[in-house]
Amino acid sequence: MPTPDQYKYIGLATQILATLGVAFFIGYQVDRVLGLRIPVGLILLPLLMLIALLWKIMKDTSTKQKK
Repeated sequence: MPTPDQYKYIGLATQILATLGVAFFIGYQVDRVLGLRIPVGLILLPLLMLIALLWKIMKDTSTKQKK
């Protein structure tokens, strides 16, 4: 049985995978609709989502020291 800390990280991993999956799907659809030869949406959208997710992870896991 996972501990509460493990549940936190399991949820975080699930959130990352789901977000990247949706970003790839939307990027693919954007490229298909626009008829682009180079998959700009398929590259940029997941990359931007990954940066945003890493920013959120750093923000959520950092501990602030109170004075």
